[in-house]
Amino acid sequence: MILNAIPLALYVHIPWCVQKCPYCDFNSHTLKGGIPESEYIAHLLDDLSADLPLVSHNGQLREVTSIFIGGGTPSLLSVEAMHKLIEGIKARIPVHPQAEISMEANPGTVESDKFIGFQASGVNRISIGVQSFQASHLKILGRIHNEGQAHNAIELAKSLALRSFNTDLMHGLPEQSLENALSDLQQAIDHAPPHLSWYQLTIEPNTLFYSKPPELPIDDVLWDIQTQGQALLAQHGYEQYEVSAYAKPGQKCAHNLNYWRFGDYLGIGCGAHGKISNLSTGEIIRTVKVKHPKGYMDLSKPYMQGQTAILDEDMGFEFFMNRLRLIEACPHDEFERYTGRALTEQEKSIISKLNGQGLMLSNNNEWRLSELGKRHLNTVLAEFV
Repeated sequence: MILNAIPLALYVHIPWCVQKCPYCDFNSHTLKGGIPESEYIAHLLDDLSADLPLVSHNGQLREVTSIFIGGGTPSLLSVEAMHKLIEGIKARIPVHPQAEISMEANPGTVESDKFIGFQASGVNRISIGVQSFQASHLKILGRIHNEGQAHNAIELAKSLALRSFNTDLMHGLPEQSLENALSDLQQAIDHAPPHLSWYQLTIEPNTLFYSKPPELPIDDVLWDIQTQGQALLAQHGYEQYEVSAYAKPGQKCAHNLNYWRFGDYLGIGCGAHGKISNLSTGEIIRTVKVKHPKGYMDLSKPYMQGQTAILDEDMGFEFFMNRLRLIEACPHDEFERYTGRALTEQEKSIISKLNGQGLMLSNNNEWRLSELGKRHLNTVLAEFV
């Protein structure tokens, strides 16, 4: 492994929301009073400083190629806090001059002056969490915005001449019909966002929906939504490049691509996860930070909750679990470049078996999932466990 042979990204977690959505299993916390902005930003920057030895090689810090500020609801931050955060990051670690800097935003917390201020602070890509344009579904999903605010937020992002912006949309919602799901998707497409995240609602543990499950569409309806929705997206020039990500030419999310290609990323903030390669030893570790804001901002404790090395016998699963989510083919040499070793005979045998089952397609240079493999991704990944 050599310096910058594996791209390095930075994830920043802002943990607060106005209220907790019933489907959300992310590390988010309902606001009780105002956000302790100054205190939390200071802790984020100290957290980053503490992580710098993990990305230092021969006395030189690796360069960050993308930054993603997620949550929670990062758009709750003031412009001043966002500016201090981004400037503080750049003061501590090299950031590529053309780095993609993304921020998640909720339409219910969007104001034009703040969006303009976020852009001036260095944010060049915004991901807008619309989820639905239907009032009944927004209510069921616990969203705080309405249809008008969703449309306005997208148009505002469009007017700023950002590098790109994303509209985040869900389908397979409680009591949702095929016609309703396609209407949501068409309304998003009508705004011509450069990037669309369009994914099916899943019921996750430790959520309100898990303890009180809503009635979801039957499998036949879900399948029709998926296939007809994908056709609609393709008709309007969106290329599917990941399981739930669609983009116009040249508008794929750099941060997401690095993640799914098994690139490295530092994670700072409450409960943030990271994955870092030691370029000297070849060891790859996963990191996780203290989850609750109160514990995270306790100066008597470290930010790091734990570090775990990826075992060599798990490397194949770890790599393919990420890489096979991408539609693009995977060159054979990427495996060794990102993992630091060649395929084992057992891993070669697994790939050969999947080829025989019609789940993977391979040649002398690359691997890719077949159409059948895309529909049965979990079955494919289970072979590497």
